[in-house]
Amino acid sequence: MTLKDKLLAQKIYLFLGALFITSLVVSNLIFQKFFYWYPFEIEIFGAKLFEISVGILPYPITFLITDLISEIYGKKRANQIVIAGIFASIFSLLIVYTANNVSATSWSPVDDGLFTTVFGNTIIAVFASMMAYLLAQLVDIQIYHFWKKLTKGKMLWLRNNSSTFLSQFVDTFSVLFLLCAFGEIGWDKFAGLLISGFIFKVLIAVIDTPFLYLGVYLFRKRFNLKVNEEINLL
Repeated sequence: MTLKDKLLAQKIYLFLGALFITSLVVSNLIFQKFFYWYPFEIEIFGAKLFEISVGILPYPITFLITDLISEIYGKKRANQIVIAGIFASIFSLLIVYTANNVSATSWSPVDDGLFTTVFGNTIIAVFASMMAYLLAQLVDIQIYHFWKKLTKGKMLWLRNNSSTFLSQFVDTFSVLFLLCAFGEIGWDKFAGLLISGFIFKVLIAVIDTPFLYLGVYLFRKRFNLKVNEEINLL
């Protein structure tokens, strides 16, 4: 690769990292709102399909991005993005904690009570999310590269979906377990939210598979990469 191509690949990597970190941090901040989508008249353990946190909406993007980075830039670069995401989550946690502990003025459009209601539980939520996220992303990257090595870079759909399915289950289970353990969500909702959240993430993972194929195709075409070939950044 020419120096110009490597600089372009570096720039794209930074933009992917920015999308990844933004999706992760935003999902941690908005998680307390739950929404419903009822495509089927089905109840599982008292929870309808689907009653899920809005924080789940940007979260699958992080797995799509790490899979794309794993495929094009390699395991090391994918792990670097994960570590950067953890740092960003901790930093956002400190900002929210500080903001929650300073007093609002009498004329502030958002008073202390409202701010605490919306963001007061973010510390526990971000901690739970970070632990679940770290475990899930490590699982995702390890499984992805296991299948990539085994298939010699072929069968992209297999490593994408197998790694995402398992890692999303680990993530959903871990974050719900921690939130229930901290008393943020009642245990009676655990099973229903677990199954509902996991099924929703599986559907999103299946939907995003063509986008991964498109991303890999564009990278290989632009940088003239062979199957299983990775870009070594500067």
